[in-house]
Amino acid sequence: MRLRTLLALFGAALLVVVGPPLLSTGDGSDTGTRIPGLRFMVPNTPGGGYDITARTLAKNAEDAGLTHGIEVFNLPGAGGTVGLTRLVGERGNGKLALSMGLGVVGAVHTNKAPSTLADTTPIARLTEEPDIVVVAEDSPYRTVADLLAAWKKDPAGVPVGGGSSPGGPDHLAPMLMAQAAGIAPRTVNYVPFDGGGELLASILGNKVGFGVSGLGEYRDQIEAGELRLLAVTGPKRVPGLDAPTLREAGLDTEFTNWRGIVAPPGLSDTERDKLTGLVRELHGTKEWKESMKKNGWDDALLVGEPFGDFLDEQDRRVATVLKELGL
Repeated sequence: MRLRTLLALFGAALLVVVGPPLLSTGDGSDTGTRIPGLRFMVPNTPGGGYDITARTLAKNAEDAGLTHGIEVFNLPGAGGTVGLTRLVGERGNGKLALSMGLGVVGAVHTNKAPSTLADTTPIARLTEEPDIVVVAEDSPYRTVADLLAAWKKDPAGVPVGGGSSPGGPDHLAPMLMAQAAGIAPRTVNYVPFDGGGELLASILGNKVGFGVSGLGEYRDQIEAGELRLLAVTGPKRVPGLDAPTLREAGLDTEFTNWRGIVAPPGLSDTERDKLTGLVRELHGTKEWKESMKKNGWDDALLVGEPFGDFLDEQDRRVATVLKELGL
C-alpha cells in the first residue's frame, strides 16, 4: 500500500511538472507576450488612423495567439494631447499604451500641451503611409490641376479639411502643397477635425473643398467610388490606385505620415520589454502582414530607444517646419 501510494504521488507530481509545457493556451503565455488587462487608448474619435491602427493591432495579436482580451477605447480631444496627458498621468501602468503618430507631435506644439512625448516610454514605430488628397465623387475638381487652379485663385475660398490639429500630418501636408504651388500658407483655410472619421462626412457633404488624410482611412470609400482620389503625397504611386504623386502633378514636395505606440513613464524593464516583445512578435505574423498590405501601410518598425531618438528628431522637425511656414 505504501509503495503504491508513493508511486501515485510521484505520478501526479510528474504530470504537474511535465503537463504544462505540453499544453498551448494560445494566449501568448508560451512566447512571453501575454499581458492580461492590456488597454490601448486612441486619442481621437473612432474611424481615424490611430483608431484603425490600434484595433487592427489588437485583433491581429489575438488572432495570432499572442495575447487576448485587449481593450481599445477612445479619449479624443486637443489633437491627441488629452489622451497624451492621461497617459503620462498613469505613471508605472504597464497595461496601458497610446496609439499615436506625427499628429500628436504637432499637437503638442500648437496646443502648448502640459505633457510631451519625451515624458512617455517609447515602445515602437509601426508603419508609414502617404497622405492622400481626396474630394467627394460629385466634386467639380476632377484632377489636381483643377483643384490647384481654384485654390490659387481663392485660397481662403477653397477650405481644406484634415483629421489632425494644426501641426499634425493632415495640416502639414496641404501647407507644404500650398508652399510648392506658390500659395502663402498663412492664407490657407485649414479646417481641423478630430480624426478621419469626423472629416469624412464633411468631404462627402462638400463642406470642405478637399480633404487630406491617411490612405488606410479612406481606401474603402475610394474603391467604392464615394471619394475621388486626386493625388498621393508620398514619393511613389500606390499600387492598385490610379493617382499621381504630388511631384508628378507638378508640385515639388512630398510627405509621409507614421504611426506608433508609446506607454506611460516609469515602467519597469520587465513591463517595457513585455510591450516591445509583443510588437516584435506581432511584426512577424501573417495576420499583421496581411493587414499592412490591405491598408496600404509601409513597414517602419523601430523599437525602444531608437524610436525614442526618432521622436526627438520629429519634435525638432515639426517645430522647424511650423516656423518656416510662418505658422
